[in-house]
Amino acid sequence: MMRRSNQRRDAVFACYQQEVTDRPLSVLLAEAKPFTVELAEGVEDHRDQLDETIAGYAKGWDLRRIAPLEKNIMRVALYEMNFREDVPFEVAIDEAVETAKKFCGAEAPGFVNGILGAAARDMKTDAGESNGEAA
Repeated sequence: MMRRSNQRRDAVFACYQQEVTDRPLSVLLAEAKPFTVELAEGVEDHRDQLDETIAGYAKGWDLRRIAPLEKNIMRVALYEMNFREDVPFEVAIDEAVETAKKFCGAEAPGFVNGILGAAARDMKTDAGESNGEAA
């Protein structure tokens, strides 16, 4: 059985490949696990909203200047934070930061953590709770 962290990583890379090559997600996800497919398709379906969130917290950064891999790491995490009630914010953020540590430059993990952490704080404040748990 493939771990969810591996499926998240696969979703990130499918979204990244789709963005930089314009290959259809259906081709990139042809042999993917259901959770990977759900995440990647969810990111595609909500890309504008996810990008608005990233842009809102990336102070002084134009979205086009953010590396595609970092952007897709954050998109997958934000998708989970917004649309997956079974995934605590902290898990989505930790997985995103670990992926950034493994596959991005030295500055990326802090950048990813800062944006996702700020989004999580505001989401908890707005909802008064985090995915059903007391804030």
